[in-house]
Amino acid sequence: MIAKEIRAQVGDICRALRRDGLVVGTAGNVSVRVDDLVAVSPSGLDYADLTPELVGVHRMDGTAVAAPLRPSSELPLHLQVYARTRARAVVHTHAPASTALSCVVDEVPASHYYSAMFGGPLRVAPYATFGSDELADNVAGALHGRAAALMANHGAVVTAATLPEALELARYLEYVCDLHLRALSTGLPVRTLPDAEIERVAGLLGDYRQSAPVGAHA
Repeated sequence: MIAKEIRAQVGDICRALRRDGLVVGTAGNVSVRVDDLVAVSPSGLDYADLTPELVGVHRMDGTAVAAPLRPSSELPLHLQVYARTRARAVVHTHAPASTALSCVVDEVPASHYYSAMFGGPLRVAPYATFGSDELADNVAGALHGRAAALMANHGAVVTAATLPEALELARYLEYVCDLHLRALSTGLPVRTLPDAEIERVAGLLGDYRQSAPVGAHA
């Protein structure tokens, strides 16, 4: 069984997505994989009411282990992503910039070096009805070699090793998409970075983060 603390984290991430404007209402969904079990946010429940006990746990074939409510309609998407990638956390957003960009491009080129965080230019998965196996397949394919993908006329998906990392990447994704959307709106050619530079930046970003020394906040 997935620990209560991890299921609580699903609810915390859902609420953070709404605070950050990355979802509206109960849109979007969040999941985390532990071994062969997946904890996923339920469908249509106000995130303020999402307690650990209401976060459903399912096997990789979709069968419920402990799920008092209907799971997110995008459960097939989450399961496909886990089956076809190394992801251990998935965040699906309906943020304004990334969703708007998904309506007008087939790929988000590397117009900012932050694209390196996601593995390079971002693919836009072809549109399919929400909750469908077709959509799940399209998104899993678009994520090949990438940590995120846009979903045409729908939103975006971000993957990571942990839920906090996925939330942070979702914030960066929205920034990258907002920047590119603004650049496109000028009507001028948008400069992009070559693959070699994106690879170089990816290596540099790996050593970028630091932690505060123990006792620094005392």
